[in-house]
Amino acid sequence: MTRARLTGAVLVLLAAAWAVDAERRASGAAGQATSLPFQVQVMADFESPWAMTFLPDGRMLITEKSGVLYLVSADAQQRTRVDGIPKVADEGQGGLMDVVLHPAFARNRFVYFSYSEAGPGGKGVVLARGVLADGEQPALQNVEILFRAEPYVDGDGHFAGRIAFSRDGHLFFTNGERQKFDPAQDPKATLGKVLRLRDDGTPAPGNPLAAKGFHPAVWSYGHRNPLGIAFDESGNLWEQEMGPRGGDEVNLILPGRNYGYPIVSDGDHYDGRPIPDHSTRPEFEKPKVSWNPVISPAGLIVYSGKLWPQWKGDLFIGGLSSQALIRVDIDGTTARKGDQWPMGERIREPEEGPDGAIWLLEDGRRGGSGRLLKLTPAGSGSH
Repeated sequence: MTRARLTGAVLVLLAAAWAVDAERRASGAAGQATSLPFQVQVMADFESPWAMTFLPDGRMLITEKSGVLYLVSADAQQRTRVDGIPKVADEGQGGLMDVVLHPAFARNRFVYFSYSEAGPGGKGVVLARGVLADGEQPALQNVEILFRAEPYVDGDGHFAGRIAFSRDGHLFFTNGERQKFDPAQDPKATLGKVLRLRDDGTPAPGNPLAAKGFHPAVWSYGHRNPLGIAFDESGNLWEQEMGPRGGDEVNLILPGRNYGYPIVSDGDHYDGRPIPDHSTRPEFEKPKVSWNPVISPAGLIVYSGKLWPQWKGDLFIGGLSSQALIRVDIDGTTARKGDQWPMGERIREPEEGPDGAIWLLEDGRRGGSGRLLKLTPAGSGSH
């Protein structure tokens, strides 16, 4: 065989192998798609995407860890980089993180986002906002830094940085404990806390712990790495956080409560040191659901039920190490484990589209790009 024919044969074999792998990946779950209650459509690829949100017209804003924000068409086939994002520190778990619209976005065009930055004392997570100018070259204009975590510390882990608005217009913002343990119990620090702010980033009046000497923004404390928060229709605030070795949690966040970390956890330290279980200290708020083995939760939504009425009000969580989409069954203020569907890749973020489809962002940190997936009911023929 000549060199040219050999080269051609190799290329044919490589192309065939790539096609088979692409088909397997597009099935969403490494050959297990037939067991899934949804069909998976691959919409686009991004580099280490972190979060997404939908505009009122169906377009999306999608963040990439490196500090890039994209405005993406409703069919995900076109994207434009949005100018105006400040410089981010994207080492380790840091980078450009959450993106959320103001409840009155149609009027004020405010886009809120979080990112990690370097500063005096180390690094910290920042809450910022800008006005989305939607033209040929979209941009966030008049960008303001609204809140910085306190204190800044060394290290590149557990920034958290999730954002959610309550019905009354307050902004809830999560700060991880930055792998430093004790700040989660420190009343003066915002690390390891869920914060309640005005929409301008100032501490909301009436926060439950301010009179007890806590930082005035603190709403709840004793958290490790809260990577998802969302309100249900009844106004309950649900939160998930990545626990230590074992003990990932879903919590119902109540004002002024202490969730116990690092004093208690349903897991143990990574170096093997045990942590007492929640049941040993009833003064701390227990998780509604915990996992051991862990799921490594990322992102959180409360589902509307538009396309899957049986899941109305349930939580959907992305799974990183578990490479899964996780459903938690919610009944009022109680929760129990629902489904855990294998997706074949690390899932960074679930989000609900305007029509009730569930969209997923793959993490993409291992092996390059992370895909944007759209889930619709199995057999619906929807794309």
